[in-house]
Amino acid sequence: MLREVAWLFLKLGATAFGGPAAHIAMMEDEVVRRRHWLTREQFLDLLGATHLIPGPNSTEMAIHIGWHRARWAGLFVAGACFILPAAVIVLAIAWAYVRFGTRPEAVGLLYGIKPVVIAVVLQALWGLGKAAVKTKSLATIGVAGAVLNLLGINELVILFGIGFLVAAVPSIRHRQTRGASLTAVTTAPVVLAAQAAGLTGGTAAAPFGLWPMFLFFLKVGSVLFGSGYVLLAFLRADLVTRWGWLSEAQLLDALAIGQVTPGPVFTTATFIGYILAGPVGASLATFGIFLPAFVFVAASGPLVPYIRRSHTAGAFLDGVNVASLALMAVVTMQLAHSAIVDLATAAMALVSAVLVFRFRINSTWLILAGAVFGWATSLAAPLRSL
Repeated sequence: MLREVAWLFLKLGATAFGGPAAHIAMMEDEVVRRRHWLTREQFLDLLGATHLIPGPNSTEMAIHIGWHRARWAGLFVAGACFILPAAVIVLAIAWAYVRFGTRPEAVGLLYGIKPVVIAVVLQALWGLGKAAVKTKSLATIGVAGAVLNLLGINELVILFGIGFLVAAVPSIRHRQTRGASLTAVTTAPVVLAAQAAGLTGGTAAAPFGLWPMFLFFLKVGSVLFGSGYVLLAFLRADLVTRWGWLSEAQLLDALAIGQVTPGPVFTTATFIGYILAGPVGASLATFGIFLPAFVFVAASGPLVPYIRRSHTAGAFLDGVNVASLALMAVVTMQLAHSAIVDLATAAMALVSAVLVFRFRINSTWLILAGAVFGWATSLAAPLRSL
């Protein structure tokens, strides 16, 4: 039984491209339709539980399935086997990036990939927004959250402030709430909380250390709700803006690698850890960001039947999801300035957006096409100079 769990999630970890939604669809096909480990209702219960706890949804779904199939041993085996193949692939790419990243060919690949990534993130933002922004009131809250983030308010304050606000004020979830008064109600407690906690954004650089890096990724894994794309907001705010450990270009490169490789998007942490501190940094970053998922699933698994019926938990999640989308929108706008640098990259972003929105082309194929375009551009550049 445990061997079956290990084999299934090793396979999924090595072949599950396309992001969390695609991963979960593949898991449903394997464990509900093919293997009959779970009924459809049980699968939906577990999926609902993953949305009520922080962390990477598809990884937590794998851990839930492992616990259901083989209890504690299955919990650890399923999660580790889903993460390991992706982490190893990203580690190999990170090594090549550090060793060859300044070569014209490597620079060209990333030149073509980055504008495609912006289009892919926009498509994810649009799809998530249709599900999360259920009322005009929630839309107003989302706009307020984006404005607060642009003003320098800390991401955690925005996430939890809006989540608790929506849970505490039931009228926000209904359409009769007035939008004008809602903006004031939304911004006031979040700003006050930020001022009290001293968590407004800063730009002072900080010296790098393995322990601070591990704690940063542990924090992110412990508090990050929503899609893996929301990870961008946290990475940019601390690693790029506040501490200066990464450049804007390196952050985009990390996201591109997370997109083009199978498995959890959170293995972006593996890539960043390697850039910052080699294999030791990659190991610590990976362990830190995924550890909370195991803890949360172990704690919440037995409570699944109760969590899904809780109106308060659902309301909190509504608020957190909208706040997550606001952070995604802000960071996407900021990153677009680094990705779209000329007419060619603007055209790549536009064509990619049309393909992903209109024709639903898989993001993996688009990113690979962007890599080929960038590589061809790097080869053509010397010829143009002759």
